[in-house]
Order: sequence, then C-alpha cells, then structure tokens
Amino acid sequence: MGANNHENITFITQIFFAVPLVLAMLWYIIAVIVTSRRYKKKWPLHRTFFWVTGILCASIAVIGPLAERAHMDFSSHMISHLLLGMLAPLLMVISAPMTLALRTLKVNHARRLSFLLRSRQTGILTNPIFTTLINGGGLWLIYTTDIYMLIQQNMYLILLFHGHVFIAGYLFTISIIYIDPTSHRKSFVYRSFILLIAVAGHGILSKYIYAHPPNGVTKSQSETGGLIMYYGGDAIELVLIFILCFQWYKATRPKDWLQDIVI
Repeated sequence: MGANNHENITFITQIFFAVPLVLAMLWYIIAVIVTSRRYKKKWPLHRTFFWVTGILCASIAVIGPLAERAHMDFSSHMISHLLLGMLAPLLMVISAPMTLALRTLKVNHARRLSFLLRSRQTGILTNPIFTTLINGGGLWLIYTTDIYMLIQQNMYLILLFHGHVFIAGYLFTISIIYIDPTSHRKSFVYRSFILLIAVAGHGILSKYIYAHPPNGVTKSQSETGGLIMYYGGDAIELVLIFILCFQWYKATRPKDWLQDIVI
C-alpha cells in the first residue's frame, strides 16, 4: 500500500470515527444534565467518569498516532484492539447508558426503548453464547486467515473491522455483567461458565498468534503482539470477573454495607 493511499485511508477512517465518538460524548453529558435537573437524586459522578474514559479509550484506538501506527505495526494494532474491543466497552457498560437514556427520554420514547430492550431480537443479541461467538470467533477468523492482511489495505474493511471489534466487545460485556436493566437475565452459573470459555479462547488465540504470525506480520511483531493480547486481555478480563463475582455475592449474601456500593 502506497504512502499517499495509506494517509488518505487513515484520514478518512479517523474522521469517520471521530463524529460518532464526539456525538456519544455530548449525548451522555447532555443527558446527565437533563436527568439531574429532572430528579432529586443526581446522576452518579463515577458513571460519567467511566463513560468519558471509555470514549477516550475508543478515541485513542481509532484516532491519532496509535491508530496510524496500528496499520503498520502489529504491536500497536494489539494495543488498539484491547482499548477498542475490551477496555472501552467495559467502561461504557459500567456507565449504564441505557438507564440514563430511560431516565432522560420522554415517557412515550422511554416506553419504545424499553420495548426494544425486552424484544426477542435483543435477547438473542445479548445471549452470552452468541456474543462469545461473534466476539472471540470473529478474532479467530481475522487473525488465522488472510483477512487481517486484507483489512490493512482496504478502507471499508478497516471501518468494518473497528466497528465489529467495538460492537462485539460491547455486546459481550453486557451479556456477562448486568449494569443496565435487562429482561433476558441468565443465571450467574451460566454466565460464569461462558466467561471462562471466552477467557480461555482469548488466551489460546494469543498464544497461537505468538507462535503463528498472521500473514504480513513479522515473527518479532507477532510475538510482542501476542504477549500484549495475552497479558493485557487478562488484566481487563480480571476486572470483568471481579464485577461478575461481586454481583453474584451481592445477590446471594446481601449485607447492609454492600447496599451502598454500586457497580
């Protein structure tokens, strides 16, 4: 891929992602202002912090120096993957955006959103088995075939890749931990079992990448990228495991002091 073509692709993709990220940031802040004026109980400050931090993580992954290097350096690509597909979704899920939307919208619009969240289609999209398949399965498909090399050469595939990584990561996260209200609840045992499978699959893929470089990636970069994916993924997954276990503990052995801690 020529230098000029690479620069054009990078510029266009960064503009494409900048717009929704800025809009998401503005929407949340405006919604916080509206709901805090409407209700006596103010929207928790830590929720806003998590949303803003999540947006920043996603922005770093797709806009700026890291995003530019990710097209040429596999290690940078893996850091971008962890930020966009794991850390940003986790932080944004913890910020409870659907709860905020339901509090902010007018009654008729809130009812429509609530109906959508209760729909059968939403139940399928948030089933842990489905989200694990599109999240982990998608990564296996990308890094063990020629798809990764094709992504680096095509602007539309780059957009599709980043969109898939974030959406799949977000759906997986909301299918494992319930921060927002959900009508399609699965048991803690079920979610824990699927999470363990997902964590194992992610770890195995990291080791596979370490030993078998994707097409177009040098062995040294593949080894570094595999290590970043393995240890960085473990760190984020530990937070996810902690939240799930903490919620499980609260549900089975509620204590007075636990009622004041909200995750």
